[in-house]
Order: sequence, then structure tokens, then C-alpha cells
Amino acid sequence: MQFETLLGGERVNLPKPSIDTGMGLERISAVLQGTHDNYATDMMRGLIRASAEASGVAADGPHKVSHRVIADHLRASCFLVADGVLPSNEGRGYVLRRIMRRAMRHAQLIGCREPLMWKLVPALVREMGQAYPELIRSEALISETLKLEETRFRTTLVRGLAILDDESRDLRAGQALSGDVAFKLYDTFGFPLDLTQDALRARNISVDTDGFAASMQLQKEAARKAWSGSGEAATETVWFGVREKVGATEFLGYETEEAEGFVAALVKDGAVVETLALGEKGQVVLNQTPFYAESGGQVGDTGVLHSGVPPSGGVRFRVTNTLKKLGDLFVHEGVVEAGSLKTGQALELSVEHERRARIRSNHSATHVLHEALRRVLGDHVAQKGSSVSQDRLRFDFSHTKPLSDAEIAQVEAISNRVILQNEPVVTRLMDQQAAVESGARALFGEKYGDEVRVVSMGRNLSEPGLPQRFSVELCGGTHVKRLGDIGLVTIVADGPVASGVRRLEAKTGAEARLHLAEQARKLHEIASLLKTPVDKTAERLTSLLDERKKLETDLAEARKKLAIAGGGTAAKKIGHVSLIALDGRDLAMKDVQSVVAQANAAQPHSIVTFINLSADEKAGLVVGVSKDLTDIFNAVDLVRLGAAPLGGKGGGGRPDMAQAGGPDGANVQAALDAIEAAIRSKIATP
Repeated sequence: MQFETLLGGERVNLPKPSIDTGMGLERISAVLQGTHDNYATDMMRGLIRASAEASGVAADGPHKVSHRVIADHLRASCFLVADGVLPSNEGRGYVLRRIMRRAMRHAQLIGCREPLMWKLVPALVREMGQAYPELIRSEALISETLKLEETRFRTTLVRGLAILDDESRDLRAGQALSGDVAFKLYDTFGFPLDLTQDALRARNISVDTDGFAASMQLQKEAARKAWSGSGEAATETVWFGVREKVGATEFLGYETEEAEGFVAALVKDGAVVETLALGEKGQVVLNQTPFYAESGGQVGDTGVLHSGVPPSGGVRFRVTNTLKKLGDLFVHEGVVEAGSLKTGQALELSVEHERRARIRSNHSATHVLHEALRRVLGDHVAQKGSSVSQDRLRFDFSHTKPLSDAEIAQVEAISNRVILQNEPVVTRLMDQQAAVESGARALFGEKYGDEVRVVSMGRNLSEPGLPQRFSVELCGGTHVKRLGDIGLVTIVADGPVASGVRRLEAKTGAEARLHLAEQARKLHEIASLLKTPVDKTAERLTSLLDERKKLETDLAEARKKLAIAGGGTAAKKIGHVSLIALDGRDLAMKDVQSVVAQANAAQPHSIVTFINLSADEKAGLVVGVSKDLTDIFNAVDLVRLGAAPLGGKGGGGRPDMAQAGGPDGANVQAALDAIEAAIRSKIATP
């Protein structure tokens, strides 16, 4: 602000121009509550009190600043997560991660050895949940996210502080840590610059931020050089000129899969050309097109651009993919199959119908699944990415735990109930703000213009308090006309993608039926092999697995007894020491130490060697020394001597039991001889 406007319109320069008044919620609260300290307001004192109680550290003592940082950053973190932001290493997710980690660093400074932030979420919800109900809806996700992030960060913090202490040990007050070291902490160990500065501030040591920035710039330049040399960058610049010359492509694909258009531009090998000859690959830009360009997770359309009847003057261009450049330029990639293609040529445009139909089904199914997941898992579920192709769909969403079989079954059941309604899919064009205010969900990471497409699907499943329509989302993709066109949806995979993000894969329609039929065929085949009815396969398999486990246990015990019994005849007396050599090809290494210990216990003054050969002739060696000999012989020393002929290096264990191995199983006797020689060197034999 620069002026004060007086009555009559006269403007007077302000004595202190500023950006704004700075009268945010905290300062207004402070004025109303008669304090000059934002952190003395009732809202912030409530969070600070919760931090003090959870940590057991006084709120107004030496750690007053830490409690304030925790309270302030807790609030910011919770609101960001409630808005759909999750910690990551880029973009707004990185901003959230830095906010979280600064608060977590202060939790560590006040002596907390367990995650603290997530325990304070209920206090924030009590303070602000009534005014901001999204906090209540997302409380579970916020708590899980904070707990997971703090648990992970503690490993980073301990490792980073150890390196920082080592690198700054010789620095004195007033000196600065090298920017190279600070960047190494950041780049290699995930230790942000502001945390490095915080950790050194108490010792009055600064950080060479110019050096840090220089190291960062060097890394960026190296990355930029590698990218510019990839070959793709050189071809991308061509689209700026094409867009400026021919303008945006008009998309007709919501209403039709066939249309007419003319060639606005041709590109081959990154350069604009006038003609594409027979057999040449290139890219075609049209004035208008029914081909959907890859975006929003939906793959691009394929099909044919053609005119006339080849070979007498006809042309045919096979579209293998459709891409979107610069936001509104549709680029058709493919090859000339007949004739030659020229700029300005009029063409008939035909999208591959069957493929488009499958893609539509899968895309519509992602909307239904999204809402079904919210109904089953909670309102914190939000889309974090998707991929929609002709044979399956992939849907990423915010959730911190694996889905149980019951939850997956419930999501499928809800989705298929909605699909069976066979309701028309309704699409409306609306102002973006009005669309969001009407309840339409804006999907994560998507960019929208002033006018948006609002896609509504299905009726509410008679659940009180929910909107009349089952799913309402902003979406620019193509969809089925009626929900029944999807046929059915079945989930085929569930797994993690990143911290707090899970992924479902599903199939619809014919692909779903084929998948379920194949699953049923395999189940009947298993039942036939088990000679049991299909509905009894689980019980039969459980019984067989129990039997197998018992047999494996019995077999292992028998092999151990056999190995011990075989060693009795192989004992060799060396003075007062009995050297017992055991061997076995089928005994599991986890049982070998038990066998050696039993053999040692059965005979005093004994040293037991056990060599186990695997199928590929690798040798495992275990040496046991009875307790009454450990003052003379060390099992670790003996096993290392035996490992050398086997091609092994080292070995480890205790003085009475050690283990090693090597790849040269043919040298078993040499290994035993080396151990025997070491024993003889310490004992005078008669």
C-alpha cells in the first residue's frame, strides 16, 4: 500500500508504505484478547499446552520457542494434509515436508524420543474443527501421515546430526560450515538447509549459503546438460512455432468418433515438412479432431486418417497415438500406409471404436471406484494419479494402510451396485468456481480452465446425508453414455506406491469377465487336483499345508539325528580333544548349529565341524567348541582357517560356535585338514 485516499479523492503518501496490514487471524485474535503476543491467544495457547503435556516439558521454560514452532507448524501441516497435500520431495509436498521436519526437529530438541506431532492432532481438531470441518473429516489421514513421516524422519535426523557433528567439530563460534558439506547433507542424506542452520545456531555457527547455492547450481546445470542431450528437447521446440502458425486444435471427441478435417501441419524428425511419403513415420496436426489426446491419466486414441481410395490417389495414415502439446495442440503420431500426406489435405478421421469404448468404460469406472473408496475408507481418500488404457485401469489414492480383503470386496460391491443402476452419465459445462461450490470434486494435479466439464454418475445408495448423485467430479476425459456400458468392475491388484499413497488396478467389461473366468478355471483345476469340491478347497489346502509342515519338521529332526549318529564313528582323538566331523547335504543351515551344539554337549573336550554342501556345490562350514575347550580354542579362528580352502573370506560367531562358507565345495577335505592341523599345533599328540 502506498497512499491514503481522502474524501474527495485526494491521495496522500503513507509515511510507511507496505504490502498489507498484516492483520491475519492471529493478530486480530491478539487485539481482541488484549495481548501483544500472537502465541498468547487462546487458540495457540491450547496447542502449546497440548505440546507441553504430551512431551512432559514446561511450555514457558527454556524450550518455549520449540513449543511455539511445534504448535504453529502442526497447524500448517494439518491443513495442508486436509487439502490433499502429502509429503514428497518436490512441489508443494516438499514444502509440507520441510514444515513438518522443522517441527519434528524441535520435538527432538525438547527431548522427545517418540513421534510427537500426531499425538497433537486431536487438540487442533478441538480448537479449529468446528470452523474447519475438513480437519474432522481428515483426522485419521492427518494422524497417520504425521506419525509415518516423523518415524521416517528420525532415522534421517540421527544420521544427519551425526555427520553434521563430525563435520563441524573443529568449527568455533563465528565461523561458517562449508556450503559443500551443507549441500551434501541436503542432497545425499535428505537434511534440509534450514535444519542444518537450526542445528548450528545454538553454537553461533553459520552456514556458507553462497557455497550451498553454488553447489545446487552445479547440480542443476549437470542435470540440464544431461536432459538437453537426451534428443527429446530438440524436437519439443518445434511445437511452439506450429502452435503460433495454426492455432489450437478443436476437439470433437466428446460427441463423435468420426469427423472431417484438414492437415494443418506435418512434422517429421522434429522438423516441419510439407509432405509425408508412403511408409514414413511422422506427426499430424489437424484443424479439428475426434481423437482424444493423452492427458489426465487417459491414454491417447488410435485410428485412421484417410481420403479417397488407394492406390489411385487415396491416402491412409495409421494413428498409433495422440498426444497433447502446449495444452491445446493435438498431435497424431503414426505412419503413412497408403499414398502420401500433404499439408492442407482434407481427410476423414476415424477413431478405433472398440478401443475407445474400453477406455471410456475404464475411465468411468475410476470415478465410481473413487467414490466407493471414500464410502468404505473415509473422506480422506483423494485421487493421487490414474492411468486409463483399453485393457485395465490404475487408480492411485491417499491412504496409509493396505486394504483388507473385506474392504476390497465392499468397494467392488458398491461400485457394481452403482453400475447396475444403468443411470445416464451426465456432463455439464460450468464455471470452475461454481462447479466446486456445487460439490464437484477437483482431482489432484489436474489443471482446469475457467470453464470445466462436470461429470455426474449414479444415484445415491439410499445413504442419508449424502448428495443425490453418487459421483460428481471435474473431468476432461471421455466417458460411457450410461453406467451399464461399463458392464462390471473387478479389482485385480492393490499395493503401495509412495508414502501414504496406494494403488488399485482393476478391469471392466469383457476384460473383467475374462479375468474372473480365468480365476474360476484355475480354482476348478485346483479343486480337481485336490480331489475336493470347489467350496472345500481352502479347508483342504489348509489341512495339506499343516501336514507338510509337520512332515518337514519330522524330516528335519530325522536328518539332525542321522547327522549326529554318523559323526559318532568319525570322531578322531588328538590328545585329549575329540575332533568330530559331521556332514550333510540335505540339512538346512538353520538346523546345523543345533546339531553341532548337541554333538558338543554329548561329548566333553570336543571340537565339531559340520560341512553342508548345497546343490550347486557351495559349502557351508560350522565349527563348535565345547565349553571346556574355549580357553584353548576359538571357534571363530578355526572356522576362518577352514573357510580359506573353500574360497570363503572371513567368518564370524562366538568362541564356542562360528560359521563361514565358500563356493569351492570340492575342497571339503582341505578345509577339514586345515582345522585339524591348527588343533594339532596346539596339542602334543602321543
